[in-house]
Amino acid sequence: MAKKIMIKGAIVSNNDYPVYEWLDIEATSPKMIHSQLAEANGQPVEVDINSGGGDVFAGSEIYSALRAYSLNGGRVTVNIVGLAASAASVIAMAGDVVRITPVGQIMVHNAHINGASGDYRDMNHMSGVLKNVNQTLANAYRLKTGKTEAELLAMLDDETWLTPEQALRHGFVDEILFDDGAQPDLSIASRGQATSYKAKKMAAQLNLMKLKVGI
Repeated sequence: MAKKIMIKGAIVSNNDYPVYEWLDIEATSPKMIHSQLAEANGQPVEVDINSGGGDVFAGSEIYSALRAYSLNGGRVTVNIVGLAASAASVIAMAGDVVRITPVGQIMVHNAHINGASGDYRDMNHMSGVLKNVNQTLANAYRLKTGKTEAELLAMLDDETWLTPEQALRHGFVDEILFDDGAQPDLSIASRGQATSYKAKKMAAQLNLMKLKVGI
């Protein structure tokens, strides 16, 4: 049975998390995810996401932790159960399988900074830093979607909001949950399971037909 990991509220640094906890504000920090992955100890994990994002570097650390867990043999399934925006959308890309509910959304945008100060040289420097951050964020999206960096940076520039159907079409997710039209994974590893599911579904439909005609 997969271990459930919840990523809810703001994505915050380990140092900032105690403040959110004290104020009773929902938040997720890298330390929380590292701890839960250690508890999972290689078993499959399901990550439920409903977050508007937050600290980009905390989000990057969580993404990296989930990808490392997967590469070490632990299967990671991501469920976008509400919103996966900004840093949370980066985290969502860590799943071996990424699923979204019919009412979920994904939002991607450029990195930004609050409270910057300094002269024009500082602002020019910060502009370059933010562009570099955008490129690193695009790496996570590129590895999942197969889109080019130029395509993804254009989506970030536009602050792109994706419906479940758009997210599926653009490759950000693999499946829309609760949708009968969703295609099952027919990879070699799961083909037998999918075939078994289809056989059971056909048998159930046949039994229903027999019931209706009185057989």
